[in-house]
Amino acid sequence: MPKMKTHRGAAKRFEVTGGGKLRRRKGYGNHLLSKKSPSRKRGYRSKAEVTGADAAAVKKMLRRG
Repeated sequence: MPKMKTHRGAAKRFEVTGGGKLRRRKGYGNHLLSKKSPSRKRGYRSKAEVTGADAAAVKKMLRRG
């Protein structure tokens, strides 16, 4: 049986940290930025951790466990 392929859409959106946790970009930070405060926009730059059942689904797409 051939190797399973990585889900390319997930591979572009998520990254795995050294400890095996998953990180993702935060939403709502791409358009309609003029009405958003600088501190709110600054928060969009940081990454968020993927938790719970979502993490299990993403790991499956990335073929990590």
